[in-house]
Amino acid sequence: QVPLVESGGGSVQPGGSLRLSCAASANTFRNYCMAWFRQIPGQEREGVASFSSSGSVDYSDSVKGRLTISPDNDKNTLYLQMNNLKPEDTGTYYCVASLVSPCKVATMKLVTHSWGQGTQVTVSS
Repeated sequence: QVPLVESGGGSVQPGGSLRLSCAASANTFRNYCMAWFRQIPGQEREGVASFSSSGSVDYSDSVKGRLTISPDNDKNTLYLQMNNLKPEDTGTYYCVASLVSPCKVATMKLVTHSWGQGTQVTVSS
């Protein structure tokens, strides 16, 4: 199990923004494929974005253009900037890491992850 700490969730109105954070160890940040997943009530857990140690990013079609994944190399933290949020984005967001190649959302979906507590995002008017 790779220790990761998610934070940054909250409640926003439709059209609002949030930035989620995933704090990792330096080793994880430098060497692992990291990804954000979300669990929307009534749906299967969905991979939304991945970030490789070499800096490659990948997004699911459902979030492309609204969510941006980015690193803070000094803080060993991976961010998920979420803009133009919609009520259907409501759910629990999780950060995971694994040694997979290629580092893509589809590849990370095939891995059995140990899920942390996640961070709750609620989009409602």
